[in-house]
Amino acid sequence: MNILVTGATGFLGSRIVEHLLGEDKINHIIATGRKISVDTQISHQKLHYILGDLRDKYFINSLFEKSIDIIINCASLSSPWGTQKAFYDANVTTQKHLIEASENNSVKRFIYISSPSIYFNFKNAIGINENSPLPKHMVNQYAKTKWIAENLLRESKLPHIILRPRALIGRGDTVIMPRLIRSSKEGKLKIMGSGENIVDLTPVSNMAEAVRLSIFTKNFNETFNISNGEPINLWESINYILTAIGLPPINSKIPYSILYTAAILMEYKSKLFSNKEPVLTRYSVGILAKSFTFDIQKARNKLNFQPKQTTSQAIEEFIQWYKEKNNDND
Repeated sequence: MNILVTGATGFLGSRIVEHLLGEDKINHIIATGRKISVDTQISHQKLHYILGDLRDKYFINSLFEKSIDIIINCASLSSPWGTQKAFYDANVTTQKHLIEASENNSVKRFIYISSPSIYFNFKNAIGINENSPLPKHMVNQYAKTKWIAENLLRESKLPHIILRPRALIGRGDTVIMPRLIRSSKEGKLKIMGSGENIVDLTPVSNMAEAVRLSIFTKNFNETFNISNGEPINLWESINYILTAIGLPPINSKIPYSILYTAAILMEYKSKLFSNKEPVLTRYSVGILAKSFTFDIQKARNKLNFQPKQTTSQAIEEFIQWYKEKNNDND
């Protein structure tokens, strides 16, 4: 079995590649991304990197010189801020190109990594399942374009699986915790809202296993929410991590209504004058202040997904990795 992994040089993509290299039924993995770093590069006889831009149809076609059985599309522009064109090009145009190439080359299965942001509506949400209603208007361009990309795949002729992982954590995280740590070091991080909100985190190792299960399951043309199904208090966990890496815990709180209003003003100012990402966005405020958890029963039943690494273990894994990386950079 030959597999193509896009976004393979990022946090999730590199961990998926690492996990799949141990699968005997996989003969060859083509890993693609725009650039590669020492942190995400893997050396293995099964693995071949081809770097390039997925917006380029010619580059995508070159990836199919060797027969591909399965595509795992992890590539996307994931950010709380950006232009409509940037998100559309990165998340929709690339999906169109990959679907077309997959159909032309008889790919047997297309696994797409989507986002839980499509559910977000600035309200507390507990136990979201795959049939939960979506907001009339997506929270931002990222969520909107991920939803469009999902529907492009559903409308295609390809057998597919769509996965929506909730807040990945673990070794190699360059997305969630590093942003919060940076804000803490700059003295900008405050508890947003009551500090009592509960959320799901998902160990990246368990998400990689969900992808492996998606390769072999007979239940295709399905969408699955993925998390550990063990909600935690968000700000207690953030403070635990900050303390573990030698930073002071965050104690001061700012009411949600004040932060949300400030974010609206900052977004307006940014759009008007610079289009640079503001210090606060409505999405970042909402996601850090509201409860947000998944019901993963469908994944348990149809995908046979059983979280192996606990959330606490994944947090410890991140702490150890962050400390080692930080010491290496000193």
